[in-house]
Amino acid sequence: MATTQLGDIAVYYEQAGAGERLLCISGTGGDLRNRPSVFEGPLGRHFEILAYDQRGLGQTSVPDGPYTMAHYADDAAALLADRGWDSCLVMGVSFGGMVAQELAIRHPARVRRLVLACTSSGGAGGASAPFDELAALRGAARATRQIEMMDTRWDDARRRSHATEWKTMVDAMSGYLRSGEPTPEATRGAALQLEARRHHDTWERLATIGCPTLVCGGNFDGIAPSQNARFLAAQIAGAELALFDGGHQFLWQDRAAYQRILEFLSGAPRRDGPPGDQATQGTTMSEVRP
Repeated sequence: MATTQLGDIAVYYEQAGAGERLLCISGTGGDLRNRPSVFEGPLGRHFEILAYDQRGLGQTSVPDGPYTMAHYADDAAALLADRGWDSCLVMGVSFGGMVAQELAIRHPARVRRLVLACTSSGGAGGASAPFDELAALRGAARATRQIEMMDTRWDDARRRSHATEWKTMVDAMSGYLRSGEPTPEATRGAALQLEARRHHDTWERLATIGCPTLVCGGNFDGIAPSQNARFLAAQIAGAELALFDGGHQFLWQDRAAYQRILEFLSGAPRRDGPPGDQATQGTTMSEVRP
């Protein structure tokens, strides 16, 4: 647990574990004080993990804006240089996947293997759902909309047939959203991140990514739809695509997800096909170009 000065920002980071080096880049509003963290998940048992609070978030400072996706990618590269990591494995989740795309494009020598989870390219490849609409909602209304966006299976019919489970989820989400009133500085940092996210577009540059890449997501994700994952994988030469039984939280909803990611990061051949096989659920990459 430490803070390091990288140009105009003091970046809070944590580093732990043993094995190959893995940089984990978190999603919208990511804060290492939230639990469980990536260190407590399956990856923590296999890799030396470096994770950090991105500019404007958590315990990292909030420099003046506006921020761009290039800023976030350059921050990641600067942190790697600061820690003496010439290159490493990289996994980006949601907004972190957008940053990871920019990192692989702008600093290709830093990235040995790349995992892009529940994310989008922007542009012709489709954008992840905007979070601006959530800012205007409060209480159960916000909790309801957020759950709907995270997993599209929660339609009216399912809510009626699983009323007790639905109420428990809404109550839990409402409680989480009420906990920890953000400071004005934290609110400013979060808004600057959302503005940068809104302009994310790597579509025309994805072909420059040359490292082995796994694109993965949930079939019921309403934030980063599975079609966006298909487009993203189609645009990166040799990319593998894996879709799982879950929504935006598919990593925790489908036990097969982390196993597939661990196999990919270790360079192990796919159990369901030869290395580099891009077929998934009968879909080939040539069929999904927009």
